[in-house]
Amino acid sequence: MKRFFALFLLSIHLFNTGGYTFAFQYFIHQSELSIIKNIYENKVDATQLVQIKVPVNNKGITNWPDYERVQGQIQLKDGFYNYVGVKMTQDTMFLVCVANSTKTKLFNANIIVAKNVSDAPLSKKGEAPAKKAPSSVSEYNNPVVSYSFLCFDDSVERIVIPISSKLTSPYIKSPGKPPNYIS
Repeated sequence: MKRFFALFLLSIHLFNTGGYTFAFQYFIHQSELSIIKNIYENKVDATQLVQIKVPVNNKGITNWPDYERVQGQIQLKDGFYNYVGVKMTQDTMFLVCVANSTKTKLFNANIIVAKNVSDAPLSKKGEAPAKKAPSSVSEYNNPVVSYSFLCFDDSVERIVIPISSKLTSPYIKSPGKPPNYIS
């Protein structure tokens, strides 16, 4: 009985230290699977679609005439979105997205639980210290790399010299008599 009680208290302690993270990650993963399943089965209503414009700097790309069916995820501010279509221009990337409200709620609840569990210092208002905001446009710059391959004019001549030697006698002299065959 004591062993069972000790294991029970240990499991509660381990769940409090790291189990919340695993539980939240599991439920976030399940919400991603469900929204992807809805996208594949075309159960997404057209009223749920949102168009997001992301400024980019792609000088070497031509403007796409229409949306390409590409799936992925993007996080903007406090929301998570699953995009179903992408259209690229030289200065803007257009994403057709579905808001993943379940993942957003779980992520925010996980942050609240993590703040209560961790020993991170909080500011006067009771919030975590603010992070440095990333630069707006330079974060999405994709540099264009061009390669040019040149052919050399002078080529090295290949000289093949066969290696061979003639044996004067095909027999090798032995210092003694070979051993007898034992049957």
